[in-house]
Amino acid sequence: MKVQLKFNAKSYSSSQLVLISAFKIKDKDEASLTGWPADFQAAFTLLKNSKNFKAKMGQIFYFSLADGTTVAALGMGEKSKATWENLRTAMANIYKASKNSYTDMSINLDSFMLKSNLEKTVYTINEALLLTAYTFDKYLSKKDESILKTITLDSKLPKSKDRKAAKALQDSTNVIESVNIARDYVNEPPNVLHSESYAKLIEKDAKKIKGVKVKIFGKPELKKEKMGMFLSVNAGSAHQPRMVQLTYTPPKATKKPKHICFVGKGLTFDTGGYSLKPGGSMMNMKYDMAGSATVYGAFRAAALLGVNAKITCLLGMTDNAINEFATVPDSIVTARNGKTVEILNTDAEGRLVLGDVLSFASDLKPDCIIDAATLTGAVLVALGHEICGVMGNNQKLIDNILKSTKNADEHAWQLPIIAPFREDMKSKIADLKNIGGSRFGGSAKAAAFLENFVDPKIPWAHLDIAGCGDSQSHLAYCPPKGPSGCMIRSLVDFIANGKI
Repeated sequence: MKVQLKFNAKSYSSSQLVLISAFKIKDKDEASLTGWPADFQAAFTLLKNSKNFKAKMGQIFYFSLADGTTVAALGMGEKSKATWENLRTAMANIYKASKNSYTDMSINLDSFMLKSNLEKTVYTINEALLLTAYTFDKYLSKKDESILKTITLDSKLPKSKDRKAAKALQDSTNVIESVNIARDYVNEPPNVLHSESYAKLIEKDAKKIKGVKVKIFGKPELKKEKMGMFLSVNAGSAHQPRMVQLTYTPPKATKKPKHICFVGKGLTFDTGGYSLKPGGSMMNMKYDMAGSATVYGAFRAAALLGVNAKITCLLGMTDNAINEFATVPDSIVTARNGKTVEILNTDAEGRLVLGDVLSFASDLKPDCIIDAATLTGAVLVALGHEICGVMGNNQKLIDNILKSTKNADEHAWQLPIIAPFREDMKSKIADLKNIGGSRFGGSAKAAAFLENFVDPKIPWAHLDIAGCGDSQSHLAYCPPKGPSGCMIRSLVDFIANGKI
């Protein structure tokens, strides 16, 4: 699907469907059609006389012009109360209502303008359309393809406004294409996407991006790095482990740029190991690499935007499987930073991979580290599917991430790492153990474990996306099932706005 701009438009584009907004008059049960183009004034009386259409959020009223063009008036509620999330929802709803009925559509951009902000209006409309249009039908023999191929954003504003609007359109395309690529990776079945093939996919995609370098660590390199925790998870796998290191350097930095390091958990499938998951809990464990897809999506988008920051992205990839060599409970392994860890539960494996990669990240001495992982079921109990759990060692960093989630209209909440949680992760026969003494406070206790592998002088934040990474069914622009791509847009905002 192509979204394009048309400025200095004398009339609406010649499309099968023309979309225009209708805002509700405050304290009245009727629509305001202020700002409608002259072409549509003939329909004003028809709409005014409608007893059912009150321009409430989500309402759609269809009518035909004299030339046979179909027009849809889209209810947006009261304009003073309209938000960017309202605009996303409205665009998602009209796309879903139109995708199988029309081949092209034009949107009257001027009527949808919010807060007199042309660039953000264009950005948000395109963002919503591309998010909603996402499908993963690669393995379907019969595909349900949308026939809606072209959407034109019409405006009577002068062509002088076109440059900034075009940049907003391209920027949002870069970000949402990165979100959707991340969703593709998460959707791939585990017999196709394993550590070796996943690393190749990332390498192939990243090498196309200006300013990006890729380095892949195999098992010999991970042994050389003494990543004992990471390798213990891979011990039962038929596939070699991988750590992918991606580095983006801004091409025209006038001074030394800030350096951010992303770390992602890439468990391509999690059986639980010898602490075997029951059958129902093993379903969808291909999603256990969503943290790596999330940070790669954010890295990719930021690089395409050409942000003025150095970004390193480290992805730890393996599956957690069982064979005669697989790690058994009660094992003790040595982490990259020299700490010993008692593995009491092989199903608490993501923190073992992340810990060694976080240690590697710390040695790079970045200005901050942010990791993302589908780490605990406990975060789902605490915050549901709708909210990302945020933890870390630096309040300023956490506050800036939370600000970015508000800018992106994503939801996150800080969970505390407190002294009793740190104490609970200590072992009597090793430095640490990989699970706490009880199931309570599991998300923050996992973060307390990870904290041991981060240089305390480096600001660090941990994003537990085990809930929000899947099934954001409350959002009109997300599918009812499947990966959401959550937190990518927030992380891009964090980098792009210089909040490092």
